[in-house]
Amino acid sequence: MKGLKISKALGSGFSCNGNTVAYLCGSNGPLNGYGLDKKQLSKIPIQARPGPSISSSYSSPLGFTIQSAVLPTAYPYLLFKGITTFGWPTGYWFFHGIIDKLKHLIDSKSSQAMVLLAMGHDKSDGKIILDKETNKIIFSPPHDPLLPQKVKAFQKITRKLGGILFMSRFRSASVHLLGGCNASSDSSDGVCDPNGQVFDPEVPGLVHQGLYVCDASLIPCSVGVNPSLTIAAAAEHVCKDLVNNVLKYKTKTCTNYVSKVVDQNPPIETHDTLKSSETSYVSVKETLRGYIGGMPCTATLRMKINLQNSNDFDDWNYSIMRKSLVTLKGKVGGYVVFRAIEKDKLHVIDGEVKMFEVNYRTPYTQYMHYRLLLAAASGSRYVLEGKKIMNPYLFAIFSRKETTTLYVTFKRVSGNFAEDHHVGLNLKGKLKVSMIQLLKTLLSLEGNGKGRFLHLFLLHLLRTYILQIPQGIHEEYTPTDSYNNSYPTSTFHELETVKAESFCRRWNRGHSRLKFNEEKHPVLLLNGHSTESFCLPTEPNDLIRTLLTEGHEIWLLQPRLHPLNPSNNFTIEDLGRYDIPAVISKICEFHGPSMKVHVVAHCVGGLAIHIAVMGGHVSPTRIASLCCTNSSMFFKLSTLATVKMWLPLVSISMALLGKNKTLTLLDTSKASLRHRLLMYIARWIPRYERCTCNECEVFSGIFGNTFWHQNLTPTMHHWLNKRSTTKLPMAAFPHLRKICKSGFIVDSKGNNSYLIHPERMAVSTLYISGGRSLLVTPETTFLANKHERIVVDGFGHSDLLIGEESCKEVFPYIVSHIRLCEEGKDIVMINKEKKDRKEALDWAADPYRVASFSTWSSMSKLRLLGC
Repeated sequence: MKGLKISKALGSGFSCNGNTVAYLCGSNGPLNGYGLDKKQLSKIPIQARPGPSISSSYSSPLGFTIQSAVLPTAYPYLLFKGITTFGWPTGYWFFHGIIDKLKHLIDSKSSQAMVLLAMGHDKSDGKIILDKETNKIIFSPPHDPLLPQKVKAFQKITRKLGGILFMSRFRSASVHLLGGCNASSDSSDGVCDPNGQVFDPEVPGLVHQGLYVCDASLIPCSVGVNPSLTIAAAAEHVCKDLVNNVLKYKTKTCTNYVSKVVDQNPPIETHDTLKSSETSYVSVKETLRGYIGGMPCTATLRMKINLQNSNDFDDWNYSIMRKSLVTLKGKVGGYVVFRAIEKDKLHVIDGEVKMFEVNYRTPYTQYMHYRLLLAAASGSRYVLEGKKIMNPYLFAIFSRKETTTLYVTFKRVSGNFAEDHHVGLNLKGKLKVSMIQLLKTLLSLEGNGKGRFLHLFLLHLLRTYILQIPQGIHEEYTPTDSYNNSYPTSTFHELETVKAESFCRRWNRGHSRLKFNEEKHPVLLLNGHSTESFCLPTEPNDLIRTLLTEGHEIWLLQPRLHPLNPSNNFTIEDLGRYDIPAVISKICEFHGPSMKVHVVAHCVGGLAIHIAVMGGHVSPTRIASLCCTNSSMFFKLSTLATVKMWLPLVSISMALLGKNKTLTLLDTSKASLRHRLLMYIARWIPRYERCTCNECEVFSGIFGNTFWHQNLTPTMHHWLNKRSTTKLPMAAFPHLRKICKSGFIVDSKGNNSYLIHPERMAVSTLYISGGRSLLVTPETTFLANKHERIVVDGFGHSDLLIGEESCKEVFPYIVSHIRLCEEGKDIVMINKEKKDRKEALDWAADPYRVASFSTWSSMSKLRLLGC
């Protein structure tokens, strides 16, 4: 039932030891088998009362043995159903049973009764099968070639003794069961080897270590007599081998055993040392219910948490102030009910839990990890992995939700256990503990470490939500020089723009051009607000390296909001009106006026390219393709980011900045009192994930969490905050605030000057959103629903491009879209009748707002790859 792989011969080769049972009553023979009356029953203790016993035995030369036995008075004669009579009409057994029962009730001696049992040799071809549809056992009795001779012998005895013979209508009776886990030389004919060890059919000749069968089911055939001694002999034989194997194992694991035994000066163990050597543990019962892949699921788990040995609780103040607390680990048992996948229960055959685990990338966040290996009766195996995430966001407001919500993934184990129609099963969902179940869990704690467990549990919650003390030490990393030295060389070009200086970098395709027969369009990269997302010298596979490998020439725009040349007076509109047209003109100087450009834009860069195209500053015929990450002509923020934009925080920030609108982020830099005050305020603004890096804290305080720390390598995190984003030009924030409050691109005065021209977006466009973004929601790309859309689960805002796994999870979509457009496919034409603002905004209303983005992402992947 739990999925252990054993021989297909299980349940086969079943024998009833040739047993046939008959019941003889009303005989005049001297049986004296009446049992005890009521008076005797009250006086004789239960252990001294007689039970069924064999009174005589007869061995027939025909090959079987017949034994007689007497039954106690209390035997339920009336319940002899399914039998036939010999010498009387059918159905008389019921009438006779009623008369016998009445005699028992009035304390009258009933008809004398005896049992006749015949034992012989059947063919040992019976089977026991579990019917999974009805959850019932199907028993096919073995064939008995001596059955006619046994019946004749019973009839002859009845004639001699007199009385009525009741015979079972079945050929065999389950008195002495043998076989079913038969011993054999290999797994094709039996379940066990001659020593009782269970075969492993996956590896011929090997057995499951430590698993033995040592009862009657090991015996592969009938023995013809009472099998008690035979069973005992087989069990002793198996146990002899079992003991030898145990001793060999102990010899390997327990060294120097003899010296310990003969130690003449053993240490004296006091009460304190005995107490400290005891293992502290607590047993926790937990029931979680929810949906996985949209299908109901219930997990009933029992966890045994082992605690560190301690004579007493740690000092409270010391436990709070030290840098790390103990991670509570334990084993998990129980079962999972997931009817949509398996009808039967999925039993936990190996499970572990780690409570209050810390990732060094996120020292403020604590996790509870569950990992369960599940086995089904069908032999299939599954892995359920779950994670509870506890963040110090707005103190303890979300503590109840976070400690009771388990985010799970459910996968089928590949290999020999996987069937074709289940290969690739990967479901996601949430399981929750209700408040009633949580109360039951706390009340049902067992073990000698209940007090210590509650102490540590509350201590972790206090440090996480109230005191907000980071666990461990967040190590500082310095970028290695290997990536810097090997990064492709580029050339700088100054752009002719209005009101500010802008530059661009060009990476020539170089020798990679020889790999391709046709000239490929260059690619223009547009960064987000004040951060570098494409040129990442610390990462071995950034987007620039990926596109150069594809044979493209790369152009990276460094506009007026770039940290290297920040401007104190600009808007996002200036990027679309001046900087982007200037860099496209520069590209045309190298390749001619007819050259088209692939554009990859992120966040504010995506807003700027839409302003450039829909504002008429760049012709859509110049754009070969467009890929935008977490941006489109619409811009929908998360709840916290929306609240921040509606509050007068931007106005206050502009007033604090004064004339210098560029904020210096590095701790080592000298900043004015106004700038230091603004950075101090930014550190106290709530955000979902906190960091030990001050520059990262300031940046996320102003914008919100733009990435998940667990998605970034330590070198990337260090380079981003210490080397790349050293300055934050904030002059464009008033315009950005107007866009965020409107929900779509507007000009610097807040007017809808762009969305009224949707026909200008006749560009093959791919929009990519992070499924877990804490800044720009996936609704941003849904609103532009006339284009291709991808939602990548597990990513936030900027980590779509700078994440450790971006080269595997995100870049292939961008490369595939550019390839399709190079081949002249997937050209999206917008309906030219949509001209006014109302019709353009009618693209809204996301019907899948509550749906799973991972499922939606999979559908979009298929559509994209199918092109």
